[in-house]
Amino acid sequence: MKLDAHRIVGKMLMWIENWLSNKKQRVILNGCLSEWTDVMNEVPQRSVLGPLLFVIFINDIDNCVAGKILKFADDTKIFQTVVSAEDVSALQSDLSNLVAWFKEWQMLFNVEKCKVMHIGYNNVQVEYVVNDVKLERVADEKDLG
Repeated sequence: MKLDAHRIVGKMLMWIENWLSNKKQRVILNGCLSEWTDVMNEVPQRSVLGPLLFVIFINDIDNCVAGKILKFADDTKIFQTVVSAEDVSALQSDLSNLVAWFKEWQMLFNVEKCKVMHIGYNNVQVEYVVNDVKLERVADEKDLG
């Protein structure tokens, strides 16, 4: 579905689908082998296509928010100017839309890693909520992106 949206069709689509399906794995520990087990819905880690497929998969996340969004690896940042009640409502709506997007596409969303940073003197410093959890307010945050 998402590959179709990027015009990946035909033999290339079949190749990717075959590469992603019918995967098995086992563990080797101290020379002992476990039984093979099926791998469900996973792009192989350390694969060349993994990062590209991830970018294709999350590329449409921008469509679910009205504010600005930044993506880096598996981190997503949403930001906008907030000076009024309407701005607060819009940002809260964007947060809710992000959660809905993650649920629709069955991706994990770690609320504990979500933070709010109020910048500027005129910023309306309200609390934002994701999945009934109030987001932690911070004055600074490490940013890898």
